Amino acid sequence: MWLPIESFAHGVDESTRAFLQQNTGVQIIPFLYIGAKHMVTGYDHLLFLVGVLFFLYRSRDVLLYVSMFTLGHSITLLFGVISDIQVNAYLIDAIIGLSVVYKGFDNLGGFNRLFGKSPNAKLAVLIFGLFHGFGLATKLQEFQLPDDGLITNLIAFNVGVELGQFTALAFILLIINFWRTHSSFTRFATNTNCLLMSAGFMLIGFQLTGYFIN
Repeated sequence: MWLPIESFAHGVDESTRAFLQQNTGVQIIPFLYIGAKHMVTGYDHLLFLVGVLFFLYRSRDVLLYVSMFTLGHSITLLFGVISDIQVNAYLIDAIIGLSVVYKGFDNLGGFNRLFGKSPNAKLAVLIFGLFHGFGLATKLQEFQLPDDGLITNLIAFNVGVELGQFTALAFILLIINFWRTHSSFTRFATNTNCLLMSAGFMLIGFQLTGYFIN
């Protein structure tokens, strides 16, 4: 509660901030690193992915859903920066928080109970992936990156994001698969997804507070 509200809007550490503000020309390796670090430390993205993977048991399904998410956020990350589409970072991050709430609620069977059926899960992951990409794009736009080498650097950043995502996914899948071998997985699945929803609601609250304050 004592942390500044800015830390909940895809915060960037000072060394990265300084590099992005002074960057000129093509810088493939640094942008790869920054993209990977941003995804690995992006707790909102990771919470959503935990929800997406929670009840996926087949490798084919994991690959399909992750590919849909990757496609979505890659499109808006690149398109948002190159086209200079200005979207309020707090509102985008509030929607990302909403994506976490949605996935926890869906995992709990909430949509089936209320409406008799769930939304198309693949389409929902793709759509929320688009918003996650805009979240990354809005942060990069703050630094007004120079046109010199911009597209190459953006591609490197996006590749870094994917590397960071696959690294995080490897650990998430290891933990979830290990947990599935224990009886506590079924026992605490409801509690875990309730906590996931709670985290999503807190993220929404933080972001909307930041929006109204700023």
